[in-house]
Amino acid sequence: MERFIENAMYASRWILAPIYFGLSLGLLALALKFFQEVFHVIPNVFALTESDLILVILSLIDMALVGGLLVMVMISGYENFVSQLDIDTNKEKLSWLGTMDSTSLKMKVAASIVAISSIHLLRVFMDARNIETQYLMWYVIIHMTFVVSAFAMGYLDKLTKH
Repeated sequence: MERFIENAMYASRWILAPIYFGLSLGLLALALKFFQEVFHVIPNVFALTESDLILVILSLIDMALVGGLLVMVMISGYENFVSQLDIDTNKEKLSWLGTMDSTSLKMKVAASIVAISSIHLLRVFMDARNIETQYLMWYVIIHMTFVVSAFAMGYLDKLTKH
């Protein structure tokens, strides 16, 4: 009975596989939104002010960072919790494949969230004249919460490795 339960628990990791595949559908949705924004801005590029164009570009950078985060979580999560990827030797392979454990994945996710939050905060600051002061304060507080959390995670990781 114990052996059966252990085998069933171990096999249940495959329940995560469709979840990681679902993240690839999220990546597709993000790509569609990215190109929708690009196709929307190109015809109007000469009508936009410089600051409006920069805000659009920052939005595109935001989406690219979220896309990279999705890929990292999707592939590393699958490799760490479901099964190793079996990629042909003659195919291009990502340099970090097989090297990112769950702790380093968490650190990369935290760093990505801080980067995404930084870009969002920059967008907010560029449009600060149209945003109430109390909201600006909350944006900064939320961003600093992400920064402190990422720093604390890194520090705890460093402590546990020594």
